[in-house]
Formats: sequence, C-alpha cells, structure tokens
Amino acid sequence: MQIIPAIDLKDGCAVRLIQGKMESAKIYYKNPLEVAKIFEEMGAEYLHIVDLDGAFCGKPQNKAVIENIAQNSTLKIEIGGGIRNEETIKEYLNLGANRIILGSIALKDPNFAKQMAQKYPIVIGIDAKDGKVATEGWDKVGRVLASEFAKEFQNSPIEAIICTDISNDGMLNGINIDFTKEIAQSSGKFTLASGGLSCLEDLEKLYLSKIDGVIVGKAFYEKKLDLKEAFKKFK
Repeated sequence: MQIIPAIDLKDGCAVRLIQGKMESAKIYYKNPLEVAKIFEEMGAEYLHIVDLDGAFCGKPQNKAVIENIAQNSTLKIEIGGGIRNEETIKEYLNLGANRIILGSIALKDPNFAKQMAQKYPIVIGIDAKDGKVATEGWDKVGRVLASEFAKEFQNSPIEAIICTDISNDGMLNGINIDFTKEIAQSSGKFTLASGGLSCLEDLEKLYLSKIDGVIVGKAFYEKKLDLKEAFKKFK
C-alpha cells in the first residue's frame, strides 16, 4: 500500500483545513520545504501538494514554493490545485513535478483530461460530498455522482485517481473505505484514499481492505501517526 504525505499550501505556508473550509486553515510550517525534508528523511517516495489558493482562484498561486521543494528534495511530487490548461501542466512539469492532478477541469471536460493523460503523467482528483463531485476548491457541489464520474476514466491512460470524502477531511475520524472501494471499482484504476486518516489502525484497515494507497495529512501534523513506522510497516 502506497503512503503519500501531503502539504497543502496557503499563502506560501503548509496548512491543514477542516472539510475544505479556507477559514479553518491552521498553519503548521511557514517554510513548507522544512516539512518536505522531514517526509524525505522518514522514507517517503512521493509528496502530495495542493495549491489551495490556486484551487479557489483557478490558477497557480504558490509556484515558487513548489519549485523550491522540487529542487531541494528527492521526493517525487504530485501537484494539484488550479490547474486548468495544458500550459500550466507543462509549467509544473518543467518546475520538477512528476505528476499532475486534474480536478475541476476533469469534471468540466473529461476529454481534455484524457487527452492530457496521453501526453503527460496525469492523476484525477475526485472530491465528493454526499457522494457528489465538488469543484473549485470544494466550493461548488454539483449533481454528478462521484462513482459515475470515475467510470469516465476506465479505459483512459490516467495514472491514478485520488478520491476524497470532503465530510471526513481534516476530521481525524477514519477514511471512508466504502467510498474509496466504489471509486476503485468504477474506474478500474489505482486509487488513493484521502480524507480522515487518524492513526496506524486506520492504515491497517485500509491495507486489509486492499486499498491501493492513501494520502496522509492532518494525522501527521497533529502527531497522531508515526509516519516513519507506517512506511516501515506498509512498504
């Protein structure tokens, strides 16, 4: 099971939100490279970065911070938040990102996402509230069912899907395993769970449920999970 630690960026700082609400942002590191180096030393291979400012305004806002991490660590970086066109995809890859997460634009234009996946390493972010896909930094919840949206990518060249149950995100009350399984089954793709991981026991449940991977955020920042131990146990 792949474990990927996360850095959410707001105003250049590493923060965590509760249920995606920007007003709930809590700053953990003013220098995100500092925590990236901690993840690197603990044994992380990948780093999940979300440009929260970019997600809300629709264009990248923390590129300098992301470039700094890419150039000063050995971590493979997947980046999402405000990526709406091919130009931005190319910019991030040139900065040192290893794969690009498409969310809002993938829902609006699935064919664009599939076309980009033919040329670049693309991951689809499916964020849902009450089973329905949310976009624009989780600010808008539409009528599209997450499981139906996941089916769009069954035979596409995307590398993975990251699925987040927004109601769980930042709550430290456990991952929605059934939701994650549903997305994995609907898409047939490598699926990473996100939102709500709280402890080592949660990781064990995910592992036993044959979940492909998981994004770790607040559980690390609030010292609820020993990431070093987790990497040793599940690699």
